[in-house]
Amino acid sequence: MVLHQTQLLNGEQASIKAAQAFSQHIYTYKPFKTIASSTDNNIWGQPPTQPTYIEHHDLIARLHHHTSALISSDSLIPAIPHLYRLVSNQTSTVLHVSAQHSHSSFADFSQVMAVRQTGWTFLSSSSVQEAHDLAVIAHVVAIKTHTPVLHFFDSRRLAHEHSLVQLVSHETLAQLVTPEELETMPDFKQQQQSPYLQYKQQQQERVDVTGVVREIMDQFAKLTGRQYASLHYTGHPEAERVLVAMGAGATVAEKTIKAIKKDDKVGVLKVRLYRPWSNVDLLNILPTTVQRLAVLEASHDLTSTWHPLFLDVVAAFQTTTVLDNVEIVSGQYGVDASDFAPAQVRTVLDKLSKAQVEGRFEVSQLKTDNQDGVVPEDTEQWIVVGDEAWALACAERAVESGKQAQVYTVDGCSHVRVGSDVSLPSLVVQAQAVVFRRLDVDAHRAIDVLAPHGLVVLPLNSLEGAPLTSATKRAIGARQVKVVSLPSANNLSALSGLKDVLANTTTELTVPHDWEHVEQPLLPITAQPPAPENTRVPVETPYLKMLGQVFQDRLEIANAVQSDSVWSPDRSPEFGYGKLVNRIQQRARLIDTVETYLKDTHNVSDELYKALSQWLMALQSDKPDTINKAAKVVSTTSNNGLVVTHNNLLFAKSNWLIGSDRWAYDLGQSGVHHVITQGENVNMLLIDTTPYTSVTEREQRKKDIGLYAMNFGSVYVASVALYASYTGVLHALLEADAYPGPSIVLAYLPQPSDETPLADPVFTLKETKIAVDQGTWPLYRWNPALEAKGQEPFTLDSQRIKKDLEKFLERENHFSQLVADHPDVSQLLVSSLEKNVENRHAELKRKARQDYAKLLSGMGASNGPPLLVLFGSDNGNAEGVAKRVAKRGQNQGLQVKLMAMDDYEDLRTLGGETNVAIVCSTAGQGELPSNGREFWKALNALVIGDVDLSQLSYAVFGMGDSHYWPRQEDAVFYNRPGKWIDAKLEALGATRLTDLGLGDDQDADGFETGLTTWQAEFWKSLGVKEVGEEEPKITDDQMKIDSNYLRGTIAEDLRDETTGAISETNGKLLKFHGSYGQDDRDLREERKKMGLEKAYSFMIRVRMPGGVATPKQWLMMDELADTYANGAIKLTTRQAFQLHGILKRNLRSTIRGINHGLLSTLAACGDVNRNIMITPITEIPEVHDQVQQFGNTIMTLLAPTTHAYHEIWLADEQVAGNAVQDFEPIYGPTYLPRKFKIVIAVPPNNDVDIFAHDLGYIAIIEGTQVVGYNVTIGGGMGMTHGNKKTYPRPANLVGYIPAEFGAVCAEAVLTTQRDYGDRTNRKHARFKYTIDTHGLDFIKREIESRMGRVFEPARPYKFSDNADRYGWTKGDGDLWHYCMFIENGKVKDWPDFRPKSGLRELAQWHRGEFRLSPNQHLIIANVPEADLERTKALLAKYKMDNLSFTGLRLNAMACVALPTCGLAMAESERYLPTLVSLLEDAIEAAGLRENAITIRMTGCPNGCARPYLAEIAFVGKAPQTYNVYLGGGHHGERLNKLYKESLREDEILREIKPIIQRYALERHADEPFGDFVIRAGYVNKTVTGTDFHENLML
Repeated sequence: MVLHQTQLLNGEQASIKAAQAFSQHIYTYKPFKTIASSTDNNIWGQPPTQPTYIEHHDLIARLHHHTSALISSDSLIPAIPHLYRLVSNQTSTVLHVSAQHSHSSFADFSQVMAVRQTGWTFLSSSSVQEAHDLAVIAHVVAIKTHTPVLHFFDSRRLAHEHSLVQLVSHETLAQLVTPEELETMPDFKQQQQSPYLQYKQQQQERVDVTGVVREIMDQFAKLTGRQYASLHYTGHPEAERVLVAMGAGATVAEKTIKAIKKDDKVGVLKVRLYRPWSNVDLLNILPTTVQRLAVLEASHDLTSTWHPLFLDVVAAFQTTTVLDNVEIVSGQYGVDASDFAPAQVRTVLDKLSKAQVEGRFEVSQLKTDNQDGVVPEDTEQWIVVGDEAWALACAERAVESGKQAQVYTVDGCSHVRVGSDVSLPSLVVQAQAVVFRRLDVDAHRAIDVLAPHGLVVLPLNSLEGAPLTSATKRAIGARQVKVVSLPSANNLSALSGLKDVLANTTTELTVPHDWEHVEQPLLPITAQPPAPENTRVPVETPYLKMLGQVFQDRLEIANAVQSDSVWSPDRSPEFGYGKLVNRIQQRARLIDTVETYLKDTHNVSDELYKALSQWLMALQSDKPDTINKAAKVVSTTSNNGLVVTHNNLLFAKSNWLIGSDRWAYDLGQSGVHHVITQGENVNMLLIDTTPYTSVTEREQRKKDIGLYAMNFGSVYVASVALYASYTGVLHALLEADAYPGPSIVLAYLPQPSDETPLADPVFTLKETKIAVDQGTWPLYRWNPALEAKGQEPFTLDSQRIKKDLEKFLERENHFSQLVADHPDVSQLLVSSLEKNVENRHAELKRKARQDYAKLLSGMGASNGPPLLVLFGSDNGNAEGVAKRVAKRGQNQGLQVKLMAMDDYEDLRTLGGETNVAIVCSTAGQGELPSNGREFWKALNALVIGDVDLSQLSYAVFGMGDSHYWPRQEDAVFYNRPGKWIDAKLEALGATRLTDLGLGDDQDADGFETGLTTWQAEFWKSLGVKEVGEEEPKITDDQMKIDSNYLRGTIAEDLRDETTGAISETNGKLLKFHGSYGQDDRDLREERKKMGLEKAYSFMIRVRMPGGVATPKQWLMMDELADTYANGAIKLTTRQAFQLHGILKRNLRSTIRGINHGLLSTLAACGDVNRNIMITPITEIPEVHDQVQQFGNTIMTLLAPTTHAYHEIWLADEQVAGNAVQDFEPIYGPTYLPRKFKIVIAVPPNNDVDIFAHDLGYIAIIEGTQVVGYNVTIGGGMGMTHGNKKTYPRPANLVGYIPAEFGAVCAEAVLTTQRDYGDRTNRKHARFKYTIDTHGLDFIKREIESRMGRVFEPARPYKFSDNADRYGWTKGDGDLWHYCMFIENGKVKDWPDFRPKSGLRELAQWHRGEFRLSPNQHLIIANVPEADLERTKALLAKYKMDNLSFTGLRLNAMACVALPTCGLAMAESERYLPTLVSLLEDAIEAAGLRENAITIRMTGCPNGCARPYLAEIAFVGKAPQTYNVYLGGGHHGERLNKLYKESLREDEILREIKPIIQRYALERHADEPFGDFVIRAGYVNKTVTGTDFHENLML
């Protein structure tokens, strides 16, 4: 006998180990880590195959000879046709099936049983060792019999149980299969190709699979010493009570039977070979003395009274008269139960001994105790809470010491056994200890199964304030168990058993007396428990939540019983449709019955007669609410038998079938077709998850259900996308429900296609926007009911449609009607993408001809050499340099062409150019900018010979930052795109005009230093001797002067309909008017590929001191958001409203609407004083009005006075040019060097972050009056990565002034900055740099001089934090305020949270005001006492009263960043919630749920969310990459410090989670996180802005 290797494996790994020896390919239903040895070959002498993950619905279709698969039983039912095919082809395929039901189920063979008649051989394993051995036997049987084999085992109990497995050696495998069998195996299929040969083969004698299995099992026993049988009996030879089972449950029964006294006449029959089924073998192996037989099965079949194995056993007994007095009963275990224990086996046996036994029962419903009695006494049994990896490490050590080990994890608790025999596949019920590795896991069930004198082991030194769950505390207190302390050292994984663990415990801990009576807190309805790691959340959940919210009790979803997702196999339309049609027919019969019943008035009471009559009348209205009101009256009026029996049919339901995009295949034969053609009032919601980028899935395989249904003419059809338009989805659902016939709502929710769909909001949002923008997923509604009323049935909710849909509309004459009904929408916009592109290209060609003609007319004397200037630029700097080069070339007579690199369409024509200059910036980690990537891909793909560049001369100027990636190994990223292009052109044979130029942001003059040197050599190489002086660059100050007080040519640009953008200069001026030009960066790449310009839009910001708005103003913003913007209201970090996604043609209408609401956008942005922030809720209520009035006074004083704003946006006639001359008494024609920010803080709350701003006022209060202000100056957040000359700076406290001098002080500070600020370098132009350049004392004296008085010494004050005051707060008099949580300030409706709808409803009757908080949340202010309960009810209705979040989430803040901010380098607003969720695992585990830790994120270093004051900050460095800063002051008084650079998500979690855990254990009393990380040595303390970049500990 050959010695075999042993290894600690789970059932899935054990089966794959065997499969690797017999397969050329293994497909798996989930990703698997490499588990093969690189030194072994398979039986064909080839390297071992590794598991290949394939989506489960495609997996079985790929199987053939030499392949096997590990699959979930979920894949079996939809694969039935493939299973029959594989049998028919007589393949040697093996399926290893993990039979599952739910994540905690012991076993569920239901879906395996459903395919038992397909002709496959079925083998069942009942232990982890068997999972390996029977996997080997399965492959040998398949090879020898040319019959596919399905080897199955319990998904959770065996698939995930780790146990010591003795592996079968290759020497043994070689003896099980002959070389001849291996040689004929690949060719066997080819021998069966023709129909005649197939017929001949069928006539041949069938293979005796049962006999072959028996022979192989016997041979396997001789080689390994492990004997298996198709059916195996254990127990008394004259047993009277016998159990029949298979799977892990059979092993539990077997172990229990062995432990029972030998004179008990009981036994168990274990089924290993389930198909082919042998009645003879079953009857021969059972004792003839058996009187009662209990067939125990882990399966559940809704369509049958009896279970499959029971039916097989009963059928076998029908073939004999020898055992005709045997009583056979059916028992179910597993399925919904998490365990099957020896105590339950004893209970079943006791049940069989009683006089009467019911024929069918569920084991889980039987009363049992927790006694074990099966596990040997030398076995250590213990439970590890919250750390399976640690439990497995201990088990590995035990195995190395010569013991056996078993680890099985369920619900976060790992059940560990170590000893001589640990093969019982059941949970530990007499644990000697419960060892906690995580404290937030609910382990009360583990405490309940502690043996007498068992221990609880905790990594704590005291139980006071221990962050255990309430249920765990109560269990410890009730059991009065002993609790001991275990140090939290990381080397405990080296321990090999429980004795070693307990040897490391220190002292016994005292359990608080009140733990026994701790009550389990009731969680709010809206609080969702965290999903287990790797748990797949059903992707359709958002749409299902919307259905539930819209239809509530009326909702009837008919299909997918017991399914987790619409991608589950039993989500067929046929099943659900049949169910709904049956209900419709039953209801129709009920109506007939009621009508007949009412004709016989003698048997009907007057009350019931009236109620039923009203119900019949209500049915005529087709209004569900009316019908259900009448139905409720009927159901409460009488207990009449007819009413009681059919009560559910009285009510109107909203009938829905929920399906996936898989229903889009073979429409003519699908259930979708039947629903459409039958005309019943059934609604279908079909969710399509195919990403826009998946061209094959999108175009080649699926049919357009919407177009298919619309052609029938009588079907309501809607195409919607939740991430594009929430209201559009809402309208569609309501209209579909109201339509009296079949309805189809096509819902888009794209997901990553590499795995079963998982929730990924950012991916889904991007893909949705691209698909809607390009017209591949148009948003529309088709309502035939409108056509019957003479109205247009087609409504387009997006701007583009697909070409085939356009053809349909044109054929039906709806397209022209659509344009006629919407004259403001051009046909170009609503037409198909294909037509749009054609028109766009024609327009580009026309413009190119005009530009060329203009070039010829203006450059008649241009006889110099040709020059092609290409640029790659993300932020505009490289484009600016390229334009300067092109301009100088034109001035010197060169024939110049200028374009972006990607606009150079065909690189094969590059050889025809003479000279080319390329200016390229660096993006991300040494990547090409977005408009240069396609050019580089094409260039890099060329090899010598593809194109002749011998006549091409070139020069390259690269732009980058040598310190942007400061690690030595990252130096390669510096200017890498320029270096790549330069080297590639040289390699292709082009001639270099001059050496590669490198512009470095670290140089004294930035990239200009390198550019000056490069240009001199470049022009010299072209033979241009007299280039003259370069035209001076127009400065921002000159631009302001030329603009005639901010007019510029904005009015003309607004009238230009050829582009959605405005000029660069007007874009800068537009900021002063409160708007930024932007484009949707999610759409850039796709629009560029299609030849479309960027998706330009505008952001509008509202100036509103203190963030105060009336209810009318809120309603106005709500309407504008829906009418002109993207449907959302953004609450900014500066207490202002912001609207995004406004098209240029709607810009003026939006700003006019804002002004009509008595708000303004003037000076919300630009080089002026911007919106003034004010503490929105003051501790002394009377103070708020005083500071609010002070803020209004300053805002009015410092507002620009130009008439340009009124002329451009508000006047009926727009004015341009120099028609009107203005005067700016404070700003002058050049305004300020940079933006200026003012805040007013009211202690003890520093929610405005007083030290982050240019000018700050700290209110000093005596009694209820503000008597004056402490003044701070020189704060600011912005900086540039890698540039130490830029830095954030905390403001300086310069003194105190009486309240009446506050406004004078503001003007003095602002004009000081106006006159002394740096106007030559915008990166050095903020007030903080002015102070550091001239000195604080000088600036202070200058302010005092202008103010006409000196600052008094600062008055005492104290800040407690910089967070918002959530919840209800008492205001002045009978008024109340409520601060609600709005994550990242985004007010929009989500499927499970609809604040926009709720606030709109509130604003219609609210008598107070709305206040925006400095941390992006919202305050419902000045609620009168009389409206308090009504307000609370509305908040609860829309879940806006939910504050059940962690302190981390409540104190998190992010800027907008991608996709609209042009400066963003990484995600922020869209990503921070996800990152917070990941960090919350560590927060909860450490018991810090309620602790406030300030966490902030920005997409770039400019600091809009004030990250450098946060205790934890993430600042975008590149896509998915962030710099991490730690140590900000909890009160907002101290800057943080750079901790780690350029971390991605997994690296962030690895770094931050241990710090959080250490903070929980080592913090001092009331010590904030920011203080702790400094004391613990993670970062050094930052004192001033100038030392922000110093003393780093990287």
